[in-house]
Amino acid sequence: MYTRILVATDGTKLSKKAVTSAISLAATCKAELIAMQVVPPYPIAYFEGGMASDSREIKRVEALWVNKAQAVLDLVKKAAAAKGVEVRTLVSKSDMVSHAIIAAAEKNDCDLIVMASHGRRGIKRLLLGSETQHVLTHSSTPVLVLR
Repeated sequence: MYTRILVATDGTKLSKKAVTSAISLAATCKAELIAMQVVPPYPIAYFEGGMASDSREIKRVEALWVNKAQAVLDLVKKAAAAKGVEVRTLVSKSDMVSHAIIAAAEKNDCDLIVMASHGRRGIKRLLLGSETQHVLTHSSTPVLVLR
C-alpha cells in the first residue's frame, strides 16, 4: 500500500501521537519511515537602529536548534526500531514549515505525509494559521491528519 511515509514532528505531545500512528502504519505496510522536523532560521532584524547580531552567536543558536530537533528524531528512530521499521531522519531549516514538509515529501518520493493538527476552528484558525491546513491544500502527496 505505502512504501515510504513521511511523518512531521515537533516533539510535542500531539505530534507524538502522529509519530506513533505513522510507526504503526509503516510496520503494517512494511514501509520506510522518514521522520522530519523543521527548525526556523535565526531571525535577523533589518530595521534601522536594530542591534546587529553576532554571526557566531547566530550559528551557535541555530546549531542548538538543529541538535534539539535531531534528539527528537532520534527518539522516533528508537521507537520505530522497536517495531522493526526502518527510519531515516531529516532536519530541515526553513521559516516556511509547510513548504519544507511538501518539498521533503516530493524529494524523497513519499506516498503519504502524516501530521498532527490541533483542530482549531473559526477565528483561532484564522489568527494562528495552520501548517497542516497548508500542507493539505498544497501537497500532491496524500496527507493523513491526526488529532
